Amino acid sequence: MPELPEVETTRRGIEPHVLGHKVASVIVRDRRLRWAIPPGFETQLVGRTITGTRRRAKYLLMDSDSGCLLVHLGMAGSLRMVAPDEQPRKHDHVDIEFDNGLVLRYHDPRRFGSMHWLTGSAHPLLDHLGLEPLLDAFDGAYLYQQARRRGSAIKLFIMDAKVVVGVGNIYANEALFMAGIRPDRPANKVSKARYEALAMAIKDVLATAIDVGGTTLRDFVGGDGKAGYFAQSLQVYGRGGEFCYRCKVKRLKEIRQSNRASVFCITCQR
Repeated sequence: MPELPEVETTRRGIEPHVLGHKVASVIVRDRRLRWAIPPGFETQLVGRTITGTRRRAKYLLMDSDSGCLLVHLGMAGSLRMVAPDEQPRKHDHVDIEFDNGLVLRYHDPRRFGSMHWLTGSAHPLLDHLGLEPLLDAFDGAYLYQQARRRGSAIKLFIMDAKVVVGVGNIYANEALFMAGIRPDRPANKVSKARYEALAMAIKDVLATAIDVGGTTLRDFVGGDGKAGYFAQSLQVYGRGGEFCYRCKVKRLKEIRQSNRASVFCITCQR
């Protein structure tokens, strides 16, 4: 599933090709996404000039001179720039052609993503989101305060989008390992100092993942449109049963939390 780093990498990849350009045409081949693309969607976009791109949590926003396109990539969606004569593949559901001749193509095999045209700043998908983790305001003091009345496991706490956005399962595992905190420790039993370490680890792991993704996007026109993933840098996720990267003594333990894999070292994390 595309997480915050993959969405940010996608945003950075497409921005140079759409910024300042006008939408010339829109083709919707299949409206049956997670929320159906409504009739009239095409006419709302045509003629709009893209004035900026943004990311909010895992959502990509493309601002225009009047309105905003909100895109969610769902479980397996992707965006890529293609030439207008490139034949669509199966599951290429939406084409947005610009006045520079390039086409922004949306591919989604599972159709769990969505596209929405916003005429204002509010939308139900955005209204209750928590703090962005790469902002200065996201720090240990913020996490410590938010956790005071939460007895849930700390991994589930930092994955709660109402607390902080974009910390998906992979990145939660990695950040907790970097901070030396067990994923099943109750959130309200962690000290402020340790939350400071965790906030820094979250920032570091996300920033590094974005950088890794960015190295795969030297040319975002063509290719498979997939952002760079963080697999080559993982220290714990997907490594259950292997020796710990840090202590080299204990094997990493894997447990399930809310039906997701949590991997940690019983020696290095407490």
